[in-house]
Amino acid sequence: MVIAEFIIVPLGEKSLSRYVAEVVKLLESKGVKYQLTPMSTIIETPTVKDAFALIGEVHELMFKLGAERVSTTVRIDDRRDKERKMEDKVKSVMEKVRGG
Repeated sequence: MVIAEFIIVPLGEKSLSRYVAEVVKLLESKGVKYQLTPMSTIIETPTVKDAFALIGEVHELMFKLGAERVSTTVRIDDRRDKERKMEDKVKSVMEKVRGG
């Protein structure tokens, strides 16, 4: 499982919530597992290729929504020795915080 974090910013916009709302609608329509954070969106996909395809689609969505310039940043966690999901990573840290 690939965990990918992306930040897509339509440059020149003061408020991004309408753009982010459309991103969430797209992810939900595709059945993609995601986590919305105050500063980015995190997704889980089977492969890196799938992650890049989806992020590319979201990037293009910004232009369809009227953006004239878009900046996209991507971080990918591709662990292949064992399957890990978003919640597994958080759980592992919290167990250590609590001394477990």
